[in-house]
Amino acid sequence: MRATIIKAHLALFASHVIYAANHFIAKGIMPEKINPNAIVIFRLIGAGALFWGIKLFIKESVAKRDLFKLALCGLFGACLNQLSFFNGLNLTSPIDTSIIMTSAPTVVFILSMIFLKETITTYKILGLSIGALGAIGLVWYGQVAEGNSSLMGNFFIFLNVFFFSLYQVIAKPLMRKYHFITIISWVFLFGFVFSLPFGLKEAVFSTNYASFTVNTYLVIAYIILFTTFGTFLFNIYALNQVSPSVAGSYTYVQPAVSFIIVLILSMFFDNDTYTKDVNWVKIICCLLVVIGVFLISKTPKKTAP
Repeated sequence: MRATIIKAHLALFASHVIYAANHFIAKGIMPEKINPNAIVIFRLIGAGALFWGIKLFIKESVAKRDLFKLALCGLFGACLNQLSFFNGLNLTSPIDTSIIMTSAPTVVFILSMIFLKETITTYKILGLSIGALGAIGLVWYGQVAEGNSSLMGNFFIFLNVFFFSLYQVIAKPLMRKYHFITIISWVFLFGFVFSLPFGLKEAVFSTNYASFTVNTYLVIAYIILFTTFGTFLFNIYALNQVSPSVAGSYTYVQPAVSFIIVLILSMFFDNDTYTKDVNWVKIICCLLVVIGVFLISKTPKKTAP
């Protein structure tokens, strides 16, 4: 049992290391090699095909009344969130991206409070206030900070967090009825359909495939196989062993890994592109978000009868 729990924690850690690395890896080919919207199309086609390949072995049908909910999940969880993420990453710093992503549990709590009647406690209200201060402060700081920060880019990344959190709230009741592969397969199918008006032109007509290098194809493969397909399976495996609050706490890994990547790039590869993106304002904003998420996820002590 202990070995299984350790594997679950390793899976969560690996997922967020992959996410953090993706912020730097994906940004490396945008927009010179490929448009952000085209990346979303490739991601949905590639990972969607992998999920549907697994779905062939799961004999489970979906009730017609749930197709609308799955369509909403596809709109928010595979279309709008990814369009806003890659367009935001194209404009802003990977450091800002990783910090803003840690606000996801706070946004999920707000939406759960509105739609699922989540229990409100003093800790949660305090955590919400502190976390919001950090997230809003970082988004605003994007317009005055040196380096690669961007107000519009940070806003897009926050929209990504909002859309994905909305997807999680809508998908939560469906998770009790269907196999997770069934849900994610439909989510990617609907997400692909909704993304076509935004990315089809860029993917088919505006992308110069002749300029692609081996590195370009490797980055796209990384986004599909690791950032999308692999991390999803890692997270599902881990959630079968640990609580959602424990899994959510691993979002703190992303900014830490991002800081380390910047340090490695600067010290060993003489790459100072993102050095100015690490400063005390961003570190303080990150700490505020982390404290806020901790307070929101804190379970109140039960009083003795």
